[in-house]
Amino acid sequence: MKQAKILTDAEVKRVLAVIGANRHAERNRAVFQLSHMAALRACEIASLRVRDVVDSSRKVKSQIVLEASMTKGSERHRVMVSTKLQKELQQYIDSVCADYGLDEPLIRTQQKSFFSPLTLVQLFANIFKKSGVEGASSHSGRRKFITDLSDVGVSVRVIQALARHSNLATTQRYIDVTDTKLENAVELI
Repeated sequence: MKQAKILTDAEVKRVLAVIGANRHAERNRAVFQLSHMAALRACEIASLRVRDVVDSSRKVKSQIVLEASMTKGSERHRVMVSTKLQKELQQYIDSVCADYGLDEPLIRTQQKSFFSPLTLVQLFANIFKKSGVEGASSHSGRRKFITDLSDVGVSVRVIQALARHSNLATTQRYIDVTDTKLENAVELI
């Protein structure tokens, strides 16, 4: 099976610009950032409630707890939320979710219900198509997250934990290796 394309930094900027210029910009930006900055899968994003992301004072938490029913492997996991993603999500909470109840979907459809995972996958596909990015999918964010961590020297074991993979080999398959990276690696010696 062919792996999802890892977006370049320029492609990420283009995608964010396209998202910003279209309907539901705040919601779609939150979806994109949850994938790219927290490595969440479409099924996990689709199942998030407001309470999963904010505390009782409606401030974005530094960790999101995914209950077993929300995850691919049916295991409970913690997702670390970077300061940058906290700011992104806080802006979304304040501008879009201000009147949402804590048990309501964080990312909701026009009918105010949860997205299905498949519909979120289709949303990603539409965003990438409008952005002119071929080969990208809802999994591209996870691959970029994992590869970017590897590129800055984070231990593969730490990356495995952040990606919520039970098998280290799975994590290693996500990491993109290019000729440029190989050349840069040998220049370290």
